[in-house]
Amino acid sequence: MRKIGEVILEVSNISLAFGGVKALTDISFDVREHEIRAIIGPNGAGKSSMLNCINGVYQPQKGTIALRGQAFKHMNSRQVAEMGVARTFQNLALFKGMSVLDNIMTGRNLKMKSNLFMQALRIGPAQREEAAQRLFVERIIDFLEIQPYRKTPVGRMPYGLQKRVDLGRALAMEPQVLLLDEPMAGMNVEEKQDMSRFILDVNDEFGTTIVLIEHDMGVVMDISDRVVVLDYGRKIGDGTPDEVRNNADVISAYLGTSH
Repeated sequence: MRKIGEVILEVSNISLAFGGVKALTDISFDVREHEIRAIIGPNGAGKSSMLNCINGVYQPQKGTIALRGQAFKHMNSRQVAEMGVARTFQNLALFKGMSVLDNIMTGRNLKMKSNLFMQALRIGPAQREEAAQRLFVERIIDFLEIQPYRKTPVGRMPYGLQKRVDLGRALAMEPQVLLLDEPMAGMNVEEKQDMSRFILDVNDEFGTTIVLIEHDMGVVMDISDRVVVLDYGRKIGDGTPDEVRNNADVISAYLGTSH
């Protein structure tokens, strides 16, 4: 049984606007070590904007986000990644012409000590380093059960398996916190079951803290420890799946009766 730990990620009073349009208004919640924390809400609620603030794509006008007490002030995506936050994307950002192995290897770039020149020539330390990184990636490929496809160009693979490669690339960064942006989008029932199992296994075996956006309420309620609910850029609910399921504001937002 995994043990939920202390707060690892703290989102405090985040507000984000584009021109005069408010995407997020005074949002606060925390994420505890080793938990699966879901962010849900109707379309346009601000879920992806929130994820973009956490991983440095957007800079909020107000509020702070901190990992283990260290604030992300004015950090870009790479700096946030170096701190230990990785992300998958709703619209797959994979290199379609590259193999599964090479796609997941790109997730190891932050761990590479050799410069690009040495990596390109594969000389001396760079060659030894690449062998070690490749070994790590092979373990992820085994873990995600995509060994038969390791040399296959990603663009030729079924959609559900491409999503798995995207997860593998994020795992290759060895994140403390993994952000999953609609990991089940576009999947059939069987693919969703597989992905749910892998998310639980990542959380359990790697001890990775997970924050996910997901529209499939059945999945959210099954695998999440706690759920935060956004609607029109405001937080309207926060708690365990059962607490959120029975929250009157959440029910009305989903039934479209709150506005």
